[in-house]
Amino acid sequence: MSTRRDFLSITTTALVATASTKPIYARGTPKLQYIASAEAPKAIGPYSHAVRAGSTLYVSGQIALDPATGNLIQGDFAAQVRRVLDNLKAVLHEAGGDLRNVVRSTVYLTDLANFQNMNAIYAEYFEESKPARSTIGVAQLPRGAAVEIDLIAVL
Repeated sequence: MSTRRDFLSITTTALVATASTKPIYARGTPKLQYIASAEAPKAIGPYSHAVRAGSTLYVSGQIALDPATGNLIQGDFAAQVRRVLDNLKAVLHEAGGDLRNVVRSTVYLTDLANFQNMNAIYAEYFEESKPARSTIGVAQLPRGAAVEIDLIAVL
């Protein structure tokens, strides 16, 4: 930049570009598709059930909410794990996939003593595939849930 005018011209152009309300996509950047399933509980916050970017689907964490009532289900830990996995299956189905498409999952448990029980039920649902997974102990989850699981899938 040789002059103050050149500097102001470049700076003003940059400020106008960043102030745009319309998203700017770089060439080749995939558009985002927001997925909502009527078979899964409605989101309890400002998020989507899932977001698809190209062939990758990012599924938001699900807790054991009953899709019909939106309330945490009654029952033991095993019932919560099954409800969570059923909710996740519904979101995957809405996006055109199933559990075989899952490449990564994260499991959040409020009590790591439940790990073996969760693992046995998880194995029933993922019998054909074995996605990469992390299990994390947390202090608490929304609505007093004992388990939450989120997924990444490739469709």
